[in-house]
Amino acid sequence: MKPGALIIPLFVAIPLAGAFINSVIGKKNKAISDIIGVVITAVLVVLSLLSVYYVNQSGLIPYSVGSWKPPVGIGLVLDGLSSFMLVTVNIVAFLIALYSVNYMERFTAKFRFFTLFLLMVAGMNGVVITGDIFNLFVFLEIASVASYALVAFGTEKHELEAAFKYAVMSTVGSLFILLGIVLLYSYTSTLNMADMAVVISKSGFSNIIIFVTVLFIMGFGLKAALVPFHAWLPDAHPSAPAPISAMLSGVLIKSLGVYTLCRIIYNVIGMNVVISEVLLFLGAVSMVIGVFLAIGQWDFKRLLAYHSISQIGYVILGIGLWTPLGILGGLFHLLNHSLFKSLLFLNSGAVEHATGTRDLKQMGGISEKMPVTSGTGLVASMSIAGIPPFNGFWSKLIIIVAAVQANRYGYAFWAVLASVMTLASFMKVMKYGFYGKLRAGLESVKEAPFYMQLSMVILALLCVSGGILLLPELRAMFLDSAQTALSQGTGMAASILNMVKI
Repeated sequence: MKPGALIIPLFVAIPLAGAFINSVIGKKNKAISDIIGVVITAVLVVLSLLSVYYVNQSGLIPYSVGSWKPPVGIGLVLDGLSSFMLVTVNIVAFLIALYSVNYMERFTAKFRFFTLFLLMVAGMNGVVITGDIFNLFVFLEIASVASYALVAFGTEKHELEAAFKYAVMSTVGSLFILLGIVLLYSYTSTLNMADMAVVISKSGFSNIIIFVTVLFIMGFGLKAALVPFHAWLPDAHPSAPAPISAMLSGVLIKSLGVYTLCRIIYNVIGMNVVISEVLLFLGAVSMVIGVFLAIGQWDFKRLLAYHSISQIGYVILGIGLWTPLGILGGLFHLLNHSLFKSLLFLNSGAVEHATGTRDLKQMGGISEKMPVTSGTGLVASMSIAGIPPFNGFWSKLIIIVAAVQANRYGYAFWAVLASVMTLASFMKVMKYGFYGKLRAGLESVKEAPFYMQLSMVILALLCVSGGILLLPELRAMFLDSAQTALSQGTGMAASILNMVKI
């Protein structure tokens, strides 16, 4: 067994254990729920950073559940892409758990929140590390079901309505995915993704594989909220409590949608010119339509929700270019979007917590009352707009350069246009939401509580310093490792099977 293999199942076991313990003893004391939520997610951050170290030391690391080796047994796999996603998911989860210590005081039954939150984290981690496509579906559903409940956590009418709409749309996506898995299993006689890749590469790209690919693009496109599968997101994200909005937009749609789509398309089915064209088109359409829908919004969280659609478009555009630089840019933007969009939703939560409104027209001038929130909000706004030297600038620049190098000048133009429109949208947010003359009735507004401020400041520092990941040593260890895992395509399957063969 390779060094580091034993930590792989911990990414699911620890949050599941935390959710169980919290459900039993957390209701007796709110402080216990806080401690469990923050400590568990902090441990997961440490383990995810360790996973990056082990992958760089040992390369691809397989783990056989119950010592039953794939393709007969269930396999877990740690490679550059999965370690990259684990870091992204768990850093954001930790900072949101920290923020929730203060924010969730306004709700009853905080222990239920942290129980569902840890279940969602366990599901996302499971999706990232599994090497079995049916287990991927199971973990995806664990995370999805927990997120349905969390969207409706406040139990207000609009929250329940949004949660119902989200559940129905997401279930439709799950049915597409499940049907695709059933057809793949009937075609390959295996559920192990590496084994599937070997069978598909030998038999060629048949009609059944084309149909399955369409099902997966629709199913995972719904999970990722790509246009035209985005209808659920503008209702679900604004309605949820701010920490859950940050979690949904920051990492859930990426781990359940973008990551799974990329992993299956590249490493199981195999990328080709037609799929590349489809992804490029969906990415560009999402990028442009999302930002144009956002720019007219006055509800702070709804505006951010539409920007999630737009920014996911950048990620899919980079991935769809099918070049090493494009994949690198897409993955880097996935990480950066997780940071600055989580920060923006936490900012909106802090503002709503203090003022009682999300309407930008009813805000104004609160920067003097909430300097930390407005300062971190400015950092996040500049990051999402792609202003140097913030992290969003570097990943957008890489995607645009990759598009130009691939002679995709039209897509490069749309990426630049969407970035300009994003800047215009967030200039409106800063002008009407934070700066100007203090609006009457907001004189008693106070800054967010300590843990909410701490979480926002850490995220802002990560946005400011994100460009250092492009330094040669850090890039080779983190970004290049993830990019290589995708670029290898179905060739990775043979490596996995050679390591774990019976």
